Order: sequence, then C-alpha cells, then structure tokens
Amino acid sequence: MDNALDGLKIGFGVTGSFCTIFKIIPVIRRLRGCGAAVFPILSENTSATDTRFGSSADFTAQITEASGSTPMTSITQVEPIGPKQLFDVLVVAPCTGNSIAKIANGISDTTVTLAVKSHLRNNRPVVIAVSTNDGLSGNAKNIGVLLSRKNIYLVPLGQDDFMDKENSLVSDFDRVEDTVISALNGRQIQPILI
Repeated sequence: MDNALDGLKIGFGVTGSFCTIFKIIPVIRRLRGCGAAVFPILSENTSATDTRFGSSADFTAQITEASGSTPMTSITQVEPIGPKQLFDVLVVAPCTGNSIAKIANGISDTTVTLAVKSHLRNNRPVVIAVSTNDGLSGNAKNIGVLLSRKNIYLVPLGQDDFMDKENSLVSDFDRVEDTVISALNGRQIQPILI
C-alpha cells in the first residue's frame, strides 16, 4: 500500500471542525511517510479562529511542520488548482456540515470549497472525511448527494457518540489512506461504519 501513494501530489483541505482538526496531523505525516507530497488548504475559520481546542497559530504551525508546506489560506491561492492541475487527489478532512452542504450544492465561496470546485474540473478524485454534529439530521441529504456524485469519495463514517449526540457523524481518520487509494482507482470503499 505504501508504494501506491509514492510521488502523488495531495491537496489537503481542512475546515472548522475544531474538535477534530488536530487528528489530521498524524494522517498527513502518514501520507508523507508513504511518499506523497501534501499541500494544506485551510478554511478561513480554521486559519484565523482560536477555540477551546487550540489556537489557529498552533494548528497552522503543526500542519506546516507535518506537511512540509505553507498552507494555502486565500481564494486567490486556491483558484489555480484546477487550471494548473496541481493535485492528483484532494482530501478534505475534517469536512464540516457547512462545507458538505456547500459542496453538495455547488457553492464555492471559501478556500476549501473553491479548491474542491477547481480540482473537480479535471475529473480527479476528492476524498471527504465528514465531521459534523448534524450528519443524521440537517446534512443527511447533502451526504447522500455527495455519495452519488462523480469523483467524490467518502472516508468511512459513523456515529461518534450515539447516546449524547445522536445526529453526529465522524469519519474514521485512520481510513484516509485506504480511501485515497480506492478513489484513485475509481472505487468507493464501504462508506458506512457500524
């Protein structure tokens, strides 16, 4: 499996699911350890908002170190992704309900959603790792739309706390690499965890 990622250029979008953003740091390290070049793309909220989970400066420093690349943080930086065919695959992890809704409905008014739109123009895969408290309520329809959309692949997801957050869904971030490899081969791995 390690050789399947060797030499790939992976765009890595991060949206504001602040309770899970630090979980992607080891994912990026693993992708690089498999030989991929990783280029972070931070949503406006992710790059500028301090929360109880950590500061934006600390997160930006960690993702820069893990990826070896300075994150893209503006619309003008991500717009060339499609025209210049910058990436083989684009990962969005974590992907909030807000970003899921925008991607499902063709809205591209943030760095990450424009990166997705720009990348998709080349018929290349987008891998989405869901992290939202409304996955089984307000965003269930949008997740369904993404499951049926060409060139979009979901990292396996399930309920993260069915007792206290019955509508919340989170992808298994340990399955990002498997999903990327399958997506590059035009296949969706089983997206629903039990």
